Amino acid sequence: MKNKVHYVDSRKVAVIGCGFVGSTIAFALMQSGLFSEMVLIDVDMKKAEGEAMDIGHGISFARPMKIWAGVYEDIADAAIVIVTAGANQKPGETRLDLVHKNIGILRSIMPEVTKYNKTGIIMIVSNPVDILTYAALKISGLPENRVIGSGTVLDTARLKYEIGEFLEVDSRGVHAFIVGEHGDSEIAAWSSANVSGVPLKEFCKIRNDIDSNKELKEAMEEIAERVKNSAYEIIERKQATYYGIAMAVKRICEAIVRDEKSVLPISSMMHGEYGLTDVVLSMPAIVGEDGVEHVVPVSLDEEEQKRLWNSAKVLKEIQKQEGF
Repeated sequence: MKNKVHYVDSRKVAVIGCGFVGSTIAFALMQSGLFSEMVLIDVDMKKAEGEAMDIGHGISFARPMKIWAGVYEDIADAAIVIVTAGANQKPGETRLDLVHKNIGILRSIMPEVTKYNKTGIIMIVSNPVDILTYAALKISGLPENRVIGSGTVLDTARLKYEIGEFLEVDSRGVHAFIVGEHGDSEIAAWSSANVSGVPLKEFCKIRNDIDSNKELKEAMEEIAERVKNSAYEIIERKQATYYGIAMAVKRICEAIVRDEKSVLPISSMMHGEYGLTDVVLSMPAIVGEDGVEHVVPVSLDEEEQKRLWNSAKVLKEIQKQEGF
């Protein structure tokens, strides 16, 4: 029986939730060539069938792949189960405003996931991702390394993009992280930011002739604010964000499937890093075929650490309100 499967097929992925985010992730994964099999699951079976058909019609332009709409039993041997199901963030709403509705949805999903798949990696993408990843861990009882959230991988990409634009350099050479909550209390870790090994402050002198600490601080604050508010601005303009997160999830899947040991700022449980425990938030971590291998605590100055503790406090208060 499928529910007794104790192995995973490294070439199979499941996406639960076929809204804007889930269907765009499925499309990105189809194009990636990472998987040979993908099952789409949604409470609206016709929606899942329609997305599977539509995405599948593009396979002849990509690589051979089996895509179909299925049920929870079909995820038994999936290497990665991606959970995107949940209420959408509306204009004016914060990610934390979604918490009660989406935890309710998660409570119905996770028992079905763990009933059939106890050996794959569970990746939470639904918002608020840190709280929902914590909830998924507690509800599922699965090992912590195998229940992760998409975290601030997208926020970090937005930060790198903004720094690249500001300095007029390729953003791929920018090394900087957003840590903490994927949300309003997120922190740009400026103290460890650099461009190809050159500290950001020094690089600013080279490219923008910024020598004043005040001028640099103002520029960094403006960039961090744009990164934090970018999702709100996109939602205001087009009601949802989905392309960026689809690329972020594809990147995480690459690290897992290829066992890359890549350092990515995903959501995972803290065990003493910066004095934080029993809270899931985003921190750079080594990611491979077993999920989270090790959290990498980046260098933070005193102010950044205080903001990180505040971010964790916000998340813990929500956890407590939701009964965790």
